[in-house]
Amino acid sequence: MNKNHSSRFIPLIISVSVIIGILIGSFYANHFTGNRLNIINTSSNKLNDLLHIIDDQYVDKVDLSDLVEKAMPKILGELDPHSVYISAKDVDNEMEGLKGSFSGIGIVFTIYQDTARVIRVVDGGPSEEIGLQPGDRIVKVNGNSFVGKILTQDYATNHLKGPQNSKVTLSIKRKGIKKLINYTIVRGSIPVKSIDTAYMFDETTGYIRINTFSDTTYPELLAALAKLHQQGFHNLIIDLRGNRGGYMAPAIQLANEFLPKNRLIVYTQGRKSPRSEYTSDGRGSYQTIPLIVLVDEVSASASEIFTAAIQDNDRGTIIGRRTFGKGLVQEPIQFPDGSLLRLTIARYYSPSGRCLQKPYVKGGDPDYQMDLLKRAQDGEYFSKDSIHLSGKKYKTRIGRIVYGGGGVMPDYFIPADTIGMTSYLQEALYTGLLSQYAFVYVDYYRDNLKKFEDWEELAAYLKKQNLPEKFANFAAKNGLRRRNLMLHESKNLFQDFIISYIMDDFYGTEQKIMYTNLTDPCMLKAKDVFSKNLAFPSKPDAAAPLQAKSKKKK
Repeated sequence: MNKNHSSRFIPLIISVSVIIGILIGSFYANHFTGNRLNIINTSSNKLNDLLHIIDDQYVDKVDLSDLVEKAMPKILGELDPHSVYISAKDVDNEMEGLKGSFSGIGIVFTIYQDTARVIRVVDGGPSEEIGLQPGDRIVKVNGNSFVGKILTQDYATNHLKGPQNSKVTLSIKRKGIKKLINYTIVRGSIPVKSIDTAYMFDETTGYIRINTFSDTTYPELLAALAKLHQQGFHNLIIDLRGNRGGYMAPAIQLANEFLPKNRLIVYTQGRKSPRSEYTSDGRGSYQTIPLIVLVDEVSASASEIFTAAIQDNDRGTIIGRRTFGKGLVQEPIQFPDGSLLRLTIARYYSPSGRCLQKPYVKGGDPDYQMDLLKRAQDGEYFSKDSIHLSGKKYKTRIGRIVYGGGGVMPDYFIPADTIGMTSYLQEALYTGLLSQYAFVYVDYYRDNLKKFEDWEELAAYLKKQNLPEKFANFAAKNGLRRRNLMLHESKNLFQDFIISYIMDDFYGTEQKIMYTNLTDPCMLKAKDVFSKNLAFPSKPDAAAPLQAKSKKKK
């Protein structure tokens, strides 16, 4: 009787237990997530329902995968300017510069008159090993024609790159040889250097140009510093102009080389990312060397982390123009299909507490995308009085005033050099005719150029060749109307651009930089600062470089 009596209440007990369980679960879900999970699930289901409805009922057949690929960037576009989606087919190209290498044949080429022409062969790469030479024309790839209107830069790159150890057969037309030469090349790992050059600018000053912050930047930097150390440098210039950033870690490692122990380099913080601080460990080998950092309006992200760390710690002097203003941290998230999401998870802050992110509007901000153009229109590149900052003041370690909300303002402002710039020169640059002429010149006179011992001897020779006049004749035959008055006005700039392009094609980026640095206003200012022992900033009450003042928009 007792057993049967107890069994009568089992269904009731189970029901009550289930109800209590549901109530407890609901309480904890609401209490700890604020119904956020329900919102996400509801939105996610809504998106899934939409795709199912389109697939089931839409008037035409729809490729849902393609639809999702196109929708992803638009969804992220509602967040901030730097959260991006990268499709699986574009991931390798996007990450190439950050990984420090890619798989290919090891050449630098250009497309001229519908033909891929070799400019340089990478030292130690697969193409050098099998005998490819500068000036070679690639006319076939794997037996298929590789000339004509189909030959775009992307088309050529996609056919010359490929998986590691894969093979590709090139048919080459070489000057002076009638028959085509066939080479079968095994693709290999081609280094992508983040440091363009490291050399002695003068007897006491070392110079390092960094083009990005990648996996290999820090070891490259150590090698560059060791090289300059052997050559006896006492001052150092680090050039970050044109450096759009990259990984944050190498920028922190770089700053650590120059800062004393326990100096804050940067800290990050976000809604779901607790504050993380990065400080120097005191192991840097160059904590006392006079240091100057060169920046411009393109210097961004990791470049700004390093620059602000040096400025806020009063460790060196910044020369150039206001940096880009990117203060958002992205985390890469890989999808199963190989595509990649770079999601903004935090903001980074300089040691003084300023966030360098310039203002933006969520949901796509055309003003943000056109900011560099707007700066030009406002005259910012030519006068520091035209620069608009947020007005919020911060102090460096010794009390100098710096400003947040829009990049790093240099200690010494150097305006863009526009003396001699004309619309004729601008058109020659934008159409690519100047670089084309340099390639044609090198290609035609290659044997003659080989007799010069170094780039300085070559530069002296080229300055006597009346290159602006020869370019004008070349350009006129290729669609750019000759303008004699503007040619005369821009003669010196034409000459400098042409010679620098020739240096780049014939020798490489390093020699081009050495040539352009000779007359670079930022470099000349850096030399002056070193000569006056002003590389280490002074306290505000002493003689110190002038900080740009905040100016409100009218």
